[in-house]
Amino acid sequence: MTRYLVRRVLILLPVWLAVYTLTFTLYHVTPGGPWDREKPVPPQAMAQLNQKYGLDRPLWQQYLDYLAGVFTRFDFGPSYSRQSRNVSEIITDLFPVSARIGMLAMFLAVGLGVPLGVVSASNHHSIADRASMLIAVFGVSVPSFVVGPILIWIFALSLAWLPPGGIDTWRHHLLPAITLSLFPMALLARATRASLLEVLSADYVRTARSKGLREALVIRRHALRNALIPVVTIGGILLAEVLVGSFYVETVFAIPGIGRYFVTSVTSRDYPVLMGITLLMTTVVALVNLFVDLTYAYLDPRIRYG
Repeated sequence: MTRYLVRRVLILLPVWLAVYTLTFTLYHVTPGGPWDREKPVPPQAMAQLNQKYGLDRPLWQQYLDYLAGVFTRFDFGPSYSRQSRNVSEIITDLFPVSARIGMLAMFLAVGLGVPLGVVSASNHHSIADRASMLIAVFGVSVPSFVVGPILIWIFALSLAWLPPGGIDTWRHHLLPAITLSLFPMALLARATRASLLEVLSADYVRTARSKGLREALVIRRHALRNALIPVVTIGGILLAEVLVGSFYVETVFAIPGIGRYFVTSVTSRDYPVLMGITLLMTTVVALVNLFVDLTYAYLDPRIRYG
């Protein structure tokens, strides 16, 4: 297992390099620059800014200088739009905010979506099945920028149970986490239902039933564990997605998160911030994929990593 973990970490290095190279190329071939504003910057001031941030150097030198700073000092450089702050500081401040809400949203999605799929599959073609899938269809169909304002109107403005935005206390996290959890919850419910229905028709499940075991025991002991393998795959993708924040949710609830800042950095052409957050997203996706692979081995003892 240790050898496998080391190998996966080493594989991440060329992935980082490929993502960095592609991102660097796309940023610099796109028309425009970080100093393009509605009010034009004077040529002398633009020349001073380019010299200050090294943008007057050849592209190959900019590529190598930034790469050396990231891999030797873990330094993503200064922000162009917030010139008094370093990109590493911005990520350190904003990423935990998005990660907390994302983890809470995923906890709600798994805690509601998987049981919903189990109930639906174990009561196939019943009212419970149709009701569960109706909830899942609602979660998939209604976007978060619609759900968010509705939840604010109901629970913050009408009932005054929860605050409408911000991140001051745990109560501020509930509405954005619920909003962010609806889509993953719906996908997990549908995936659990489809996978469990397939497993319930397997021969070993019929054998367990023929022994006189209760249906609930058959599902819990024999069927659910195998049915969760494709669900874990989908859950890993969703976990990586919610951890890096949602622009819509963070905007609706006025949350200073990494997803919202990433989109605003695109409009301001803040290359170091975009590069730092892109590499952060790459790392999150890689670590989540590693977690998913290790979960496979837990769910299926036949899977071994060496």
